[in-house]
Amino acid sequence: MFIGRSLPSTSIKHIERYDPHHAPDPEAWLALDEGERTELVRQYHRRARVRLPNARLHATIHVVVENQVALGDEIPVRRTLERLRAEGLDRHDAVHAVGSVLAKRIYELLKEGLPTGDPNEPYWAELESLTAEGWKRGR
Repeated sequence: MFIGRSLPSTSIKHIERYDPHHAPDPEAWLALDEGERTELVRQYHRRARVRLPNARLHATIHVVVENQVALGDEIPVRRTLERLRAEGLDRHDAVHAVGSVLAKRIYELLKEGLPTGDPNEPYWAELESLTAEGWKRGR
């Protein structure tokens, strides 16, 4: 899956807290290592007293989605998140909606193996067809 890239940390502000209701600064987010990103997401859910069956997996999906959003227009994730928000989801729910598509796609790749061609194409296509209403019905 397309996870993202790291950027040099010169003159980039440091992220102290994560809040899924507000987009992190893309450069600052990508300047953190994966472990720091995951821990920030886990801390948010602990502060919010969100009980999760697997907090690390949940945080990892958040991190992958935020990494993809931080890439901007390189891939369709940020556009999808913005569209879902325009359809009425708050940002945290939009991250979960995209994350549900991501998790499903990861499961399919693990089960079926890599397809011929670009393995991201089915993911991009499913994101394009994802709607807030469809995600709400599927929860």
